[in-house]
Order: sequence, then C-alpha cells, then structure tokens
Amino acid sequence: MENIGTQTINTERLMLRKFDFADALDMLDLWVSKPEIQHMYSEPTYNTIDEVNKLLEKYIQNYANNDYYRWAIVDNDSKRCIGQIAFYLVNTNNHFAEIEYCIASEYQNKGLMTEAVKALIGFGFEIIGLHKIQISTKEINAPSKRVIEKSGFTYEGTLRDYFYYEGKYIDRLYYSMLISEYENLRRR
Repeated sequence: MENIGTQTINTERLMLRKFDFADALDMLDLWVSKPEIQHMYSEPTYNTIDEVNKLLEKYIQNYANNDYYRWAIVDNDSKRCIGQIAFYLVNTNNHFAEIEYCIASEYQNKGLMTEAVKALIGFGFEIIGLHKIQISTKEINAPSKRVIEKSGFTYEGTLRDYFYYEGKYIDRLYYSMLISEYENLRRR
C-alpha cells in the first residue's frame, strides 16, 4: 500500500480534485447548509461563508498528509462543486479504507455519485494498493444504498441502533469490496 494523497481523478462527467477556497459558495449554496444532506452522513450544517471557509481550511491543511484523501466533486458541465467524496478512514496497517460522500439534491439520481464512487474504488485498488474498501449508510438512506449496490459492494452486516436520528434509533448498514472482487468486476 502506498499513500500518495489526494490526486485529481477525471471521469466521463466529473472531476474529482482537491478542494480550494473558491469552492465555498457552491458548497454553501448546494449542500453544506442543507440538513437533509448533511445529516444523512452525520455531518453538521454550515450556514455562513466563514464557517465554510474554516472547514475548507481544515481540508486544505490536511492535503499536506499523504494519507489524506478528500475530493471536491466538480460537474464538468456546470463547473460547480456539487459534493464531496473521501476515504475518511484509512488504515495503512491493514490496507483498507472507508468511503464517505455527499452530493447536492439537484444532482442526485443521475448516476453521478455512482460514477464518483467507482472512480474512487479504482483509485484505491489500482493506485494506492488497498486490499479492502468499505462503505456504510444509514438504513433510511435509500439513494445511498442504491449507489453502494450499483457500485458492486457486498453487504457485510448491520450495526443495530447505531445512530440516534430525529428522535429514534436507526441502523448502520456496512458493505465492502475486496481487491479480488474488484478484479472480477473488471473482467466482466
């Protein structure tokens, strides 16, 4: 496994790249101020440009670390920063990482997040040399579950009553993909 840090990844419709301060307005407008998006992946909302810039400062400072992987998702048509995707948990000793992501509501259900996830899977296995990539979602997040399944992950199990969300407990569903499974998917 070789940690090389966040590198630009281009797909058919997207560019995954490092965040910069110019992304702040798109972020505020499209997703970080939206509770329905932020709470689905257990993040707080950010309501001012100063709050977003502080978040960006943290992201940008972390790019100095070779084991830090966080991408702005940029739509090639609009050139807007429409979401984010990351290996937010990287375990170098055991050669695995966990993906998290979010995308603005108006860009959902278009296959864009699946495209980004598949690109990140390829980067993780082919470039970094991961053995396993894992991903999880709240049981109530049906769109995220579809992305995970369309990306080829295998269901591993449920962490029961993991989140306390809107006055009730909900489960966390875990999925993973091994390098051998990725190679089999590529051969199809």
